[in-house]
Amino acid sequence: MAKPSIRKYHDRELSWLAFNARVLQEAADPGVPVLERLRFLAIFSSNLDEFFRVRVAALRSLLRLKKSVRKRLDFNPAKLLRQIHREVVRQQRVFGDIFANEVLPALSEEGISFSFGDDLSAAEDAFVEKYFRERVLSRLEPSVLGEGNREHFLENRGIYLVTELWAHGESSFVVPAVPGYGLVPLQADGLPRFVELPEDGEARRVMFLDDIVRSNIDRLFPGFDCGEAYAVKMTRDAELYLDDEFAGDLVEMIRRSLGERSKGLPTRFLYDLHMPYPMVSALKDAFGLVDEDLVLGGRYHNFSDFFAFPDFARDDLAALPMPPLDHPQLSFADPVLDAIERNDLILHFPYQSFDPIVRLFEEAAEDPGVRQIRICLYRVAENSRIAKALIRAAQRGADVTAFVEVKARFDEEPNLKWAEEMERAGVKVLYSLPGIKVHSKVAVVTRERDGVTQHFACLSTGNFNESTARSYTDHALLTTGAEVTQDVLAIFDYLSGDAKKVSPKTLAVAPFNLRQRFNKLINREIANAKAGKEAWILAKMNSLEDRKVVDRLYLASNAGVKIRLIVRGLCTLVPGVPGLSENISVTSIVDRFLEHARVYVFANDNNPTTFLGSADWMTRNLSRRVEVVFPVTSREHARELEDILLLQCQDNRKARTIDEGLRNRYAESGNDRCRAQIDTYSYVAGLLTPSADRDDGLSWQLIEPGGEAPSTETPS
Repeated sequence: MAKPSIRKYHDRELSWLAFNARVLQEAADPGVPVLERLRFLAIFSSNLDEFFRVRVAALRSLLRLKKSVRKRLDFNPAKLLRQIHREVVRQQRVFGDIFANEVLPALSEEGISFSFGDDLSAAEDAFVEKYFRERVLSRLEPSVLGEGNREHFLENRGIYLVTELWAHGESSFVVPAVPGYGLVPLQADGLPRFVELPEDGEARRVMFLDDIVRSNIDRLFPGFDCGEAYAVKMTRDAELYLDDEFAGDLVEMIRRSLGERSKGLPTRFLYDLHMPYPMVSALKDAFGLVDEDLVLGGRYHNFSDFFAFPDFARDDLAALPMPPLDHPQLSFADPVLDAIERNDLILHFPYQSFDPIVRLFEEAAEDPGVRQIRICLYRVAENSRIAKALIRAAQRGADVTAFVEVKARFDEEPNLKWAEEMERAGVKVLYSLPGIKVHSKVAVVTRERDGVTQHFACLSTGNFNESTARSYTDHALLTTGAEVTQDVLAIFDYLSGDAKKVSPKTLAVAPFNLRQRFNKLINREIANAKAGKEAWILAKMNSLEDRKVVDRLYLASNAGVKIRLIVRGLCTLVPGVPGLSENISVTSIVDRFLEHARVYVFANDNNPTTFLGSADWMTRNLSRRVEVVFPVTSREHARELEDILLLQCQDNRKARTIDEGLRNRYAESGNDRCRAQIDTYSYVAGLLTPSADRDDGLSWQLIEPGGEAPSTETPS
């Protein structure tokens, strides 16, 4: 009897959908404050939009290849798309159930309820009529499909209401009467998606803009009797197909392409499952859709709008505040550069304040001894204090160079805006390299004092972005180490075109030596395991997809290396399979903060080596981007990182086990309850010492996959 085949790799797309199911689990968790549950519904919706705009769009593009070319693929894109659609429909049903049967009742218990237009009091009805007449009517642009040979276009992520139109006096029961169809775009500047109705005592009521328009839709189509109005939404291909190597000015290309993005090919046409089939068919013909574009949805779309849901000043319904803590060695009275000069520093965001990073550049801008600033900007905050500081430094006469990545997906426009503003102020702005993204998060400040030139480097796992630093977990190292700072300067020589490659002494830099460095580190653990020495790997990242790395981890597992991975998003490695990966366990933490840090620790025969960086174990990070991974040489700093990872290994509240079935079962670890993000905050505040009694080596527990899930589990 043939042995069952072993699945070596999870499919990338289905693994990503399993990650989004973990987001949905947070929305389903009754222990999460109700306004936070709404936020997780918004995150789920926003994630799914991007997935269709990028990943599904890429798969759909494969279907347009010649059959002979498609045969060379190692998977069937049509079959995979069918699997994706089945899973998405399943998740959307779960989503609708959570919203309707869990979140809405929970809000109602707190005196916050929705009106769907069918239960308005006389006062509310008058308010809605007046609101529509005064605030909404003039901003809407209704149209009749097919009228006047007008070409209709559904904007990406736009919500539209579609209604049957019957000429006055024409009965819908008369055959062969055929209705027309009216189209109403709901997106309009200044119109909130959620409208607060007049207060009635302590009770608060909210109404979707959709329902305000539905209840007044007859006013938009005079001369017609209107039927029921159904919501639709189009998601379009977001990829910018730029041939960097043969085209002209890349920046101008991307600027022009931004205007084309909303006109990309359809990747998902979401429609109300109650919509009559003749209406679906008419819309399919009107917008040139095919069956693969059609995805069943509910009465409402764009739940990402719940990011802007009113909170009614109910702090008790939101997550408990966790204000960023001050770093113990960075007081406001002490210049940041002087503090770095005394000692290397490590910071943990958002548990600690990002303000020292901002102050580093603001102080450098005003310090006459600062001669030079170099920085990589991947995603720039909308009102960036860092960008403003760079401008002031250049205006003062400092030599300032900023590498701005204008291919950072969905952040091209703000990045270009700041790049142009910095250029006008005298900053030397470097733009994207042909065929490769620059994802590094590094900067270096050069200061002269008393005739001595000194370099100060900031290397981070996250962007120089004040906004995301409040909600992304990241780490940053501030150092004057000579080899590190020289390596960072060498990276900027490469980015500016003064060097053809980077040959770092201390750093690991993609695409030059990063993959080789990781290979050597894993191989060392394999050799140590075979020699009977202590051998393990503890790594945390956003995503794990590169098959060469996965295969090397399988080899390590079979050699006896204990491997513990914490992967927030997609993970193609299949853990816990006898004879393949039995020494590997993987968990994923989804909680109030976005896990964003990349941390890699290797046992090194009881002398752990620790690395931070910008790179995940993905092919694009290791081979097609400029990435920087850097060693943490201070044992004190390394132990801080190891302590934080130890807490994440012990998380049994928000960690899910990644297994062969992508089931998202909650991890079980120890007898004590551990919620890593909350406990990390206590640790950073000095209120928790998780490893005070451990020996010099890293002590951590291998969480076995397959533990039973608590009752709040949403299977994926």
